[in-house]
Amino acid sequence: MKISIRDHKVPFEPYELYDVIVDDEEIETLVTHDPDMVSEWINDTKTFNQCRLHRLIVGLDVEWRPPSSSSSCCFDPIATIQLCVATSCLIFQILYTSKLPRRLRKFLADPDYTFVGVGVKHDARRLWNYCGLEVSNTRDLRSWAAKELDKKELHGAGLKDLVREVLGEDMKKPKNVTLSRWDNRVLSRDQVVYACLDAYFSFEIGRRLSAWY
Repeated sequence: MKISIRDHKVPFEPYELYDVIVDDEEIETLVTHDPDMVSEWINDTKTFNQCRLHRLIVGLDVEWRPPSSSSSCCFDPIATIQLCVATSCLIFQILYTSKLPRRLRKFLADPDYTFVGVGVKHDARRLWNYCGLEVSNTRDLRSWAAKELDKKELHGAGLKDLVREVLGEDMKKPKNVTLSRWDNRVLSRDQVVYACLDAYFSFEIGRRLSAWY
């Protein structure tokens, strides 16, 4: 699997726009702390997927500020929320936002949308505990894949394992990026790729398991 990134180099705006390229697939990736940009991404997503809003699958992941030696990891705030539908990804730097968009609250709380990921229920609890954001409908990809593929061992799988089992691809998750400073105001390209792919592959696995298309 070949991974690359292209920077659109948007000048003087409260966001950055990239294409994260997986083989021949381009995932448009918006990185922002601006609540209006988040609302716009949600509006566009709903418009482009109008015919399947009653069964929309959304890849969901979060990253948080790495724990300091003086704090418990339980209290380290969420730094980014990643959402992905098809080839459109949002990386919301919630740590730096001026307010939580009302459209984001409604989007996450809509029971018609299924938010999928590895450990997604844990992520949903963190979003509620730290941000007061309710994720109404979640489905963990591990138990879903274990049932659909009749492989009980997948209950304990990580995202890399599921990508290999369900999509037949080898995914890289560099530890130095996993443990990097997600609370940086400007994310590195490696961080953007990592965050995007976690949400994108979560969506793709959910799509494959549900035969969404």
